[in-house]
Amino acid sequence: MSVFTEVSRAELEAFLTRYDLGRLLSHEGISGGSENSNFFVSCERGEFVLTLVERGPVADLPFFIELLEHLHADDLPVPYALSDQQGQALQQLNGRPALLQPRLPGKHVAQPDASHCQAVGQTLARLHNSTEKSGLLRETDRGLQWMQRHLGEQLLQCSAAQQAMFEPLRGVIDNWLQTPPHLPEAVLHADLFRDNVLFDGHHLSGVIDFYNAASGWTLYDVAICVNDWCMDEYQHLDPDRTHALLAGYAGIRRFTPVEAEHWADVLRLAALRFWLSRQLAADQHSGQSGVLVKEPEHFLRVLEGHGKVSIGLPLAL
Repeated sequence: MSVFTEVSRAELEAFLTRYDLGRLLSHEGISGGSENSNFFVSCERGEFVLTLVERGPVADLPFFIELLEHLHADDLPVPYALSDQQGQALQQLNGRPALLQPRLPGKHVAQPDASHCQAVGQTLARLHNSTEKSGLLRETDRGLQWMQRHLGEQLLQCSAAQQAMFEPLRGVIDNWLQTPPHLPEAVLHADLFRDNVLFDGHHLSGVIDFYNAASGWTLYDVAICVNDWCMDEYQHLDPDRTHALLAGYAGIRRFTPVEAEHWADVLRLAALRFWLSRQLAADQHSGQSGVLVKEPEHFLRVLEGHGKVSIGLPLAL
């Protein structure tokens, strides 16, 4: 169970008096998260999710609230912060910033097929189209400079084989920090894994957990998705699912020749980012009970599988 800050029934009942949701029926911590404390909350007037924000500056929370309101207004299936009876969306509970959001229908898909992947690609393209000219901006705290710094630290502890795998990518990061490629940008979800998407049958009913959202290259967001949704049991790209996700995206938002040129490196960069964050989390929470620490080695295998990328981006003729 990934609950960093506990909330008792009495504390939650007092918190809910700010809203007009009726009596609290039940609440429980949500397993699966690795950064924030999340709870399912059932009230007489609906089902909700309570999030206590554990990571990141409080100053960014108004951005997340505005982003979700913007996406909700554009008819994307996202949660949004409920305002209390005083019109306040951002709250405090047990010393943590707190947001109460409607609980979206559906469930996570552990074994996606091509139709699931196509729907994810389509939804991600809609998200990028919605935010590209929205004026919403946020600098990521896990960008190229963060990767450069932490990769340098981790290389001191890596095997010779791992160092040989990382060094070319380290060179890409150094080069892009000096001369960034001209790739399309928007606000990214930046964490669109299977555990952040809900399906009702084959209908994509929800996209959740936007707390890594930031401005950046849209291709990087696509790569993050592909690295989770489209890998086979050997951590190689599954052709059917990869083609479906990329085609779903391209059917709404076309890829550019420059994106096609950099696709393989961006796939590797996305794998590196999550290996680093998982490795740092494993180091930080080693031996700590009640915290989900996801396996860093998984993304080493993904990165190894991207040694040769045989599936390119679909480009319109």
